[in-house]
Amino acid sequence: MLIKIGKQIIHRLAVGYGDLTGNDFGAIFANAASGVDYTRPQGIVDVGRGSCGWSIKTVKVEKPFAQRSVRLISGRNSPTYSQNIDEFFSDKQKTGEAVLSIWNARVNEAMNEYSDLRIAVLIRNIETREFVLFEEEIQRYTPNNFRWKLNKRRNFQGHDAISDRHCFTWQPHGSIHYHSISPWLGAAFQNCSRYTHCFACRGAQGYPVSRRLDTN
Repeated sequence: MLIKIGKQIIHRLAVGYGDLTGNDFGAIFANAASGVDYTRPQGIVDVGRGSCGWSIKTVKVEKPFAQRSVRLISGRNSPTYSQNIDEFFSDKQKTGEAVLSIWNARVNEAMNEYSDLRIAVLIRNIETREFVLFEEEIQRYTPNNFRWKLNKRRNFQGHDAISDRHCFTWQPHGSIHYHSISPWLGAAFQNCSRYTHCFACRGAQGYPVSRRLDTN
C-alpha cells in the first residue's frame, strides 16, 4: 500500500502538479487501499473499504521530519444545530463540552458502519518534496476532562483539566482544530514503530522515495 501511495505521488509530481490537496490525497489513498473515495462525505469518513473507514487529512509544514505535532481541522461541529445552544459565550464550559459531544456522536455514527475507524495524515513540506504519513485509530474524548476559555480572537480553547495542555481550538462558525492532544501526534516522528503504517519520503533529486519503518 505504501509503495502504491509513493508511486502515485511521484506520478503527480512528474506530470507537473505542484501540490497535493486533501481531495487529491483522498483519491490516492483510496486507490492504494482499493477502497471507495467519498468525494463529499456526510460524516467523518473520507475513504471506506469493508469494515474499515478513514478520515483523510493533509498538513503542510516547513520540516515534516522535525515536526513534533500537527493541528487537524474538522468542520460541522456547531452546537447551534446539534444541541440548540445559541449563546456560546454565556457558559464557555458548557459550549466546549457540547462541541466534544458532537464529535463523539459523529464517531459513534461512523462506527455503526465501520468497526475499524482510523485517521490517515499526510504531512508535506512547502515544496511538496518531503512527506511523512501516519495513521491511528480515531478517538472519542471525555468532555469534562477539558477546561475551556477564550483566546484573544474569541475562539474557544480546550485545555487538559490536569496538565493544562492546549488540546483543542474551536471557532464559533463550527470548525474545531485538534492539537497534539494524543501521544501518537507528539511521538509519531520519533517512534514510528508504534504505528501500523508509517513511512517517510525524501529523494536526493526532490522526488519521493518510500521507506517502510514498520512491518507490523
